[in-house]
Amino acid sequence: MAHLLERFRDGTTAFASARENAWHRLGTVTRDAMTAEEALTTAFLDGWNVRKIPVAGKEITEHGVTTVDSPDRFMTVRTNPKTRRTDYLGIVGSDYTPVQNEENCQIMNTLVDASGAHFETAGSLREGRQVFVTMRLPETMTVAGTDRLDLYISGLNSHDGTGAYKLIVTPIRIVCANTQSLALDRARSSFSIRHTESAKKKIAEARKALGLMFKYVEEFEKAAERMINETLTLAEFEKVCHELWPLEPNAGPRTKSNDAKRMGHLRRLFEYAPTNANIRGTRWAGVQAIGEYLDHYAPAKTDVVRAHRVLTSSEVTTRKHEAHRLLSV
Repeated sequence: MAHLLERFRDGTTAFASARENAWHRLGTVTRDAMTAEEALTTAFLDGWNVRKIPVAGKEITEHGVTTVDSPDRFMTVRTNPKTRRTDYLGIVGSDYTPVQNEENCQIMNTLVDASGAHFETAGSLREGRQVFVTMRLPETMTVAGTDRLDLYISGLNSHDGTGAYKLIVTPIRIVCANTQSLALDRARSSFSIRHTESAKKKIAEARKALGLMFKYVEEFEKAAERMINETLTLAEFEKVCHELWPLEPNAGPRTKSNDAKRMGHLRRLFEYAPTNANIRGTRWAGVQAIGEYLDHYAPAKTDVVRAHRVLTSSEVTTRKHEAHRLLSV
């Protein structure tokens, strides 16, 4: 089997690798680890906008040309990352829902609870019909309760209807079609999501099926202790909140009102929340106040919607990690 990586007319290849050349010597090798956004951009996987369009056939008869629509079959297409023209990908059913390349990375970020985590490789196979994204297993995570720092989490997606969206834990670093097949064959665990289901709602199930567990290492406890021993004034706390939720200079009245309500909630949690009683006025109290707001007070239509957002939203996770970074000492 050849590498089957997508190559463009300008000589570039839809493949990115962090720090290491692949055997085929194609694509772009970055000097540093990649974030999700960098992996997508470097491998030319961003902005595809995979979508369905109706399928119709034409028949020429003695009465002229007749167009026949197909109500239960659709064509998947994308916007070519180079030419910006529409490319054909495959034929799918009416219930097929595309999983965008951006969603693939977002799901993987949420899966390991670390937005902006280290992505190893990303690429397009078979002219965009299949896509892979691979990240190294974070040090804060174990597989089935055992450290496996030499393993990778890979998101494998097809845009032509030939397979489900799949997450696997594997010792193989995917760089082409050959290694993708090998990674599937040697996968320690896997989890498939049909394109008719909501992938974002399957995060908890995927974690369990893949055997992924978080481990709270000694370093985390030491970091928390350092923040507990450092004071934080209300003004300093408010500055951090404004960095997390920046307000544009030309914001309208409604946006300003929402910002004021949010800041009111955050101030009260920082200064008066019972959960902060033993750590009041510390940098750790700031972290806890922001986390409590995101988990329990951020606007949502229902408590169920809020709970689901907390469990699956990469935006919530990103803000929590950013708050921790801004308040760390």
